[in-house]
Amino acid sequence: MRTKKSSKKGKKKSASAKASAGPAVPTKPEVWMPGVPGAEPDEEGLDYDPTAYTCLTTLSLGWPCLSFDMLPDALGDQRTAFPHTLSFVAGSQAPSARLNSLSVCCVTNLTALRHGKDPLDDSDSDSSSSEDEDADGRPAPGPGSSASAPVLHIRRVAHAGAVNRVRAMPQSPALVAAWSEAGSVGVWDLGAPLEEARAEPSPDASRSERLARIAPRSVHGAGAEGYALDWSRLAAGRLAAGDRRAAIHVWEPAPAGKWAVGAAYRGHQGPVEDLQWSPTEDTVFASAGADQTLRIWDTREKTKPMLTVAAHEAEVNVAAWSASTAYMLASGGDDGLLRVWDLRAFASGQYVASLKYHSAPITSLEWSPHESSMLLSTGEDGQTAVWDLALERDPEEEAALAPETNAAVPDELPPQLLFVHAGQRDVKEGHWHAQIPGLMVTTAADGFNLFKPANV
Repeated sequence: MRTKKSSKKGKKKSASAKASAGPAVPTKPEVWMPGVPGAEPDEEGLDYDPTAYTCLTTLSLGWPCLSFDMLPDALGDQRTAFPHTLSFVAGSQAPSARLNSLSVCCVTNLTALRHGKDPLDDSDSDSSSSEDEDADGRPAPGPGSSASAPVLHIRRVAHAGAVNRVRAMPQSPALVAAWSEAGSVGVWDLGAPLEEARAEPSPDASRSERLARIAPRSVHGAGAEGYALDWSRLAAGRLAAGDRRAAIHVWEPAPAGKWAVGAAYRGHQGPVEDLQWSPTEDTVFASAGADQTLRIWDTREKTKPMLTVAAHEAEVNVAAWSASTAYMLASGGDDGLLRVWDLRAFASGQYVASLKYHSAPITSLEWSPHESSMLLSTGEDGQTAVWDLALERDPEEEAALAPETNAAVPDELPPQLLFVHAGQRDVKEGHWHAQIPGLMVTTAADGFNLFKPANV
């Protein structure tokens, strides 16, 4: 049993939902819940339980997507009532450079799962029982029926080459930066396609497949491919980009809606994999590198990083700086380790926590915007893990409940592991929705998953 340090009981659930490329018809998710009769692990380690989710659906944009970003809206914060509406921008990984695009997406009618109903089984959608009929005796809409299915509205904007990473400016979400595999970073104003997608009454296939041509506001050719990209949350328009040649460039807003790109920051001994601006200091940012280090930089000192730590014994792929606890930084590496750092003691090189669950490289990290101790991680092992650093193991309570549940928590599972969503193939990126507590979106080689765990 895992419990909050306040003694509030915590649950751990592990689930899987498989997506497909094209019209997504996922296979059944699997869930393992310690302490729940009938949900003990089978020989493959997981059993199916639809109650693991409050909502769950899959989407496909056609070509695989390596990176996307959520787009805030004016529908309000702390939204809990279904159905939900949400927007995001995604970059494609098409086999031909000319087919690539930035897709502005609006998902409407994201509904909750019906209690007691398998979310991915519509075999009884024509049931005539009174429980499943409306006042006129017609079957009530349920998961799997067209009336309850989420609706995807898309506007596509042509992009030169596959998109390695895409990020929307926090202060003006219609302004989107994208790293191209061709070795350049561009900034686009996607306000018009975003407005069209959100205003569209019903999907228009002819328009959603058309590639619109919108010239970027600004483009900088780095001369090398890159992935690291982040907008400052404090200084509007300030952008950092890192490339495979170990260079970091900071963009500053310039007149006429353009950007000025400064000289390179150099210190890493290999590719710069990720960048994160400080949530409290507008001149400070962190970088993660293939040289196994995390570095802290200040734009007022371009010649060297302020701090450098050997963070992992493998490439450091991603970093996440907590907005609610500004001294907490998380990192994920090729070693599958999630490490948490206290920046007040960063120079010592000692992490606060080192958590192992992923069996392959970690591909993204993000702190929850609603729970300061919670974050998600995605990995090449096809899993998305939700962690709560406030959870700890309570052996006495586990022993007391063991006779009732006939289940045990495996010793190798970290106490902080709250939920595992699995079944996607090669998960590349995951994000929380800042305005819908507990809702997460992930992208993988086989499409998108949108889900809200029952215990988050």
